[in-house]
Amino acid sequence: MNSVLRELVELGGGLVTLGTAGQVVPSWTLQQACRNGELVRVLPEVFVAAHLVGGRPGVPVLSRLDPALSRRAALAWAGAYGALSHLSALAVWGLRPEVVGDPVHLSASASASLRTRPGVIVHRRRGLTIEPPQVILRRGLMVTRLEQALVDSWPTMPPTDRRALVIRAVNDWLTTPERLSAALERVPKLIDRAALRHLLAKLADGCRSPLEIWGQEHVFTGPGMPTFRRQVSVRVGGRLVYLDMFAERERVNIELDGATTHGSPWQREIDLRRDALLAAVGILVVRFAHRRLVHEAEAVRRETLAILAILAARRN
Repeated sequence: MNSVLRELVELGGGLVTLGTAGQVVPSWTLQQACRNGELVRVLPEVFVAAHLVGGRPGVPVLSRLDPALSRRAALAWAGAYGALSHLSALAVWGLRPEVVGDPVHLSASASASLRTRPGVIVHRRRGLTIEPPQVILRRGLMVTRLEQALVDSWPTMPPTDRRALVIRAVNDWLTTPERLSAALERVPKLIDRAALRHLLAKLADGCRSPLEIWGQEHVFTGPGMPTFRRQVSVRVGGRLVYLDMFAERERVNIELDGATTHGSPWQREIDLRRDALLAAVGILVVRFAHRRLVHEAEAVRRETLAILAILAARRN
């Protein structure tokens, strides 16, 4: 390969465009490198070093690259007219694992000339501009905002996965239920829109896990149940403690212990210390395990009402 062209490819992390190469070498050098098997054309005017292209004949060349390289190649092809979106944007945001073979998703304005090609899915959107605030730079890549990426990806993922991603994004303080709801309003024809709106309403109420949503809908509701406040912060001895479900008048905190996060002796010890701190300020902690909440919902409900009734009798 021409030494100047080789240096350009190395500087580009294995990638070079016709426009970049054309500034320093004649066009035939690219053609020669492709004929020699040193470069591979992955998209119009976009080339990568041949040793970076994996196997699996019959799969689009772009899909045979490392996911990070395939995203850079797609953006190099799109130029100023497209940004990573949907599942590709979620990977850049760190919410979804990078998988070799996945197509690259790009969003472009309705007037752009970009079209879907093997390995690249182009989503055309009216009113989209490839600049802030609709598109931002993250990890050196132009991507749609997280809220938009989550909403756009909602119909394409299995129900369990998509709920988990939305919940994680809120729990990790990457976004809020309110910002997600605003993004949802901009997509009135989204498939399964009602399910996402329902999830966002539960997150806005303070639920922070599928188990808490289950508890709110199937257990801690109905006649006799107090109004619980969720994710209430209480300062105890200089430490800030968050309560899952707090009945303020009764001074009872219901903790919902997940199947994986509260099973170890180490975690159990942490829970006991935390419960003792809350008892010191007059807050009774009642814990229910994942198994009981899911399989013994009615029994858990009866126990909760009985505890509340005993506390009410003591106050009187």
